[in-house]
Amino acid sequence: MEPNKSIFIATAEPFSGKSIVALGLVDMLLARTQKIGYFKPIINHEPAVKPDSHIETLIGYFKLPLQIDKTFSYTREQANVLAQSGMQNEIIDNIISKFKSLEAENDFTIIEGSDFLGEGTAFEFDANLAIAKNLGTPVIIVASGDGKSVSQICSSVNVTINNFLQRKVKVIAVVVNKVAEADLETVQISLQNQIQTDIQLAVIPKITELKSPSMFEVKEHLNAEVMFGEEQLSNRADHFIFGAMQIANFLNHIKQNVLIVTPGDRADILLASMQASLSKNYPKIAGIVLTGGFEVPDSVIRLIQGTNTLIPILRVEEPSFYAATKVAGIHSRFSPSNPEKIHIAINTFRKYMDMEILEKNIASFIASGMTPRMFQYQLVSWAKNKKKHIVLPEGHDERILKAADRLVRHGIVNITLLGNLDEITSSINRLGLSLSLENCQIINPQDSVYFDDYSNTLFEIRKGKNMPLGVARDLMTDVAYYGTMMVHKGHADGMVSGAVHTTAHTIRPALQFIKTKPGISLVSSVFFMCLPDRVTIFGDCAININPTAEQLAEIAISSADTSAKFGIEPRVAMLSYSSGTSGTGEDVDKVRAATHIVKEKRPDIMVEGPIQYDAAVDPKTGKQKMPDSNVAGNASVLIFPDLNTGNNTYKAVQRETGAIAIGPMLQGMNKPVNDLSRGCTVDDIYNTVVITAIQAQE
Repeated sequence: MEPNKSIFIATAEPFSGKSIVALGLVDMLLARTQKIGYFKPIINHEPAVKPDSHIETLIGYFKLPLQIDKTFSYTREQANVLAQSGMQNEIIDNIISKFKSLEAENDFTIIEGSDFLGEGTAFEFDANLAIAKNLGTPVIIVASGDGKSVSQICSSVNVTINNFLQRKVKVIAVVVNKVAEADLETVQISLQNQIQTDIQLAVIPKITELKSPSMFEVKEHLNAEVMFGEEQLSNRADHFIFGAMQIANFLNHIKQNVLIVTPGDRADILLASMQASLSKNYPKIAGIVLTGGFEVPDSVIRLIQGTNTLIPILRVEEPSFYAATKVAGIHSRFSPSNPEKIHIAINTFRKYMDMEILEKNIASFIASGMTPRMFQYQLVSWAKNKKKHIVLPEGHDERILKAADRLVRHGIVNITLLGNLDEITSSINRLGLSLSLENCQIINPQDSVYFDDYSNTLFEIRKGKNMPLGVARDLMTDVAYYGTMMVHKGHADGMVSGAVHTTAHTIRPALQFIKTKPGISLVSSVFFMCLPDRVTIFGDCAININPTAEQLAEIAISSADTSAKFGIEPRVAMLSYSSGTSGTGEDVDKVRAATHIVKEKRPDIMVEGPIQYDAAVDPKTGKQKMPDSNVAGNASVLIFPDLNTGNNTYKAVQRETGAIAIGPMLQGMNKPVNDLSRGCTVDDIYNTVVITAIQAQE
């Protein structure tokens, strides 16, 4: 029997939180297969008029190669007109046709039911039942607990389940969203006692970060003009206040992530809000909406322009009451432009849903190849499996703080930040992050209880190199030295640095006292290149400028072992400007000699060289140039002959294909220390910490 290849997400009410389930499912399934389809039979508007936010978010965030016109059958208006004309069968026939076409192109397809917005909700519910029934797909029911009592939640869920079961539609899971924290356990127990035992249950509390709109959403909803702070439109507005009182009273009402709505002629409220946003004694302000269409005086504009930190300041023509009413009616949605919110949704779903059971209940299927999403999903799973402690020496850098915040919130690693406590805490508060001394250690090396011990240890290690104790103490004030010593002493499991410092600054201390593993003579690096359809390892693209044949062989062996450790079958290509025996010269001879050394030292490794890049990765070219090779055209580990070639190639591939480059990951050290590019992003830091944590599990 053919395994199930689809799942239907259904609800019976608007704003139930289907998006959380959809995001969680796509994230889970992309770790198993590279071809995921997403189908929403009935959407709210024509995409050309107003794109469906769910479809737009899933395609944009996960980079799903889907054509918009294949992801739906009808708009709600079109379906209602046909239904009123008695053409329900035509609706179902068209939906089945489009679904089957999409299903044939993908390994698994997620179907999302309609949103129940506006007129025709009774038709929508019947249509969802009919669609699920006719497509022969199991269903996950999503219900909202927002504003409901426990009995109301249970009644709503049971009615919806029974409607599907009466139509002989298999319900495999129920997700109840937005439940009051105090009711979580009661709802869980009550529903477990009422629904069938083979229906999986997840009860999810209200999550402020998911419910609250961003300032970008506020701007869009109000059709507001952005006066200042456009780069801060990702700020989250958890609540809003109307600023019409005296300053002394107004300031007492400022809460964390508050949106201030005030008439545009209240310069006092505006300036007080700006000052409060700069003050460490007040919570973070999400933004300000100036109402009534008033022109802000030039003197006030100049004052605002002279500040270092801006918060979003929006202006609308409508009066305050009208604007405030519209703000109160905003229902926050997901968007590819707000990846942090998507991360929170995915991790919320993972936290409250037993993913292993869900996978078994949905389908059993095996897809070939290691996709980038599969790889990244597995990396996080491996890192979480044995939680490690990673030190980040550059605690003052905003990118480091944002990555650390995400890592801690996701429960992937324990984090230590190095630097001045007050300055780091101030930055955390200004950025509105959840890091605190309760979930993250912050150490100023000079003030540490281990400072003397670390300094003496460095002195003992380096005194043979004529290092005085005073120099050792001076070096230990350097965050790179202090962080590396934490790893050496076992006070941290690994270190990631380089967002601010050079590569040499990062790895010099590690070479001095962490040193290389037995039998390893040099440190090398690899990048995990997450290409659209596979993950390939590139080495060495960051450390060794012009390795000898022996060193190149060592890099290849280390890279092959890294590949196997990270779940990628190693097929090693030793790259050069010619393939096989066709080329001559010093450079190609070096690669040929290195290949011979690898075969002698590690006959278990599949290796080919010298071989050109195209012959290594393209099956057709590989078969033409080296027909007898089991690596050509199918290489998973590419070893470059020198740093110039490797560094330029990885950057060219990254830029031209849109590949995600995770790394560089240093290999060959006794304990993991990894270097970042000074142009690294928050995602780069996040990924590097994850692979460092996995290295530390050895």
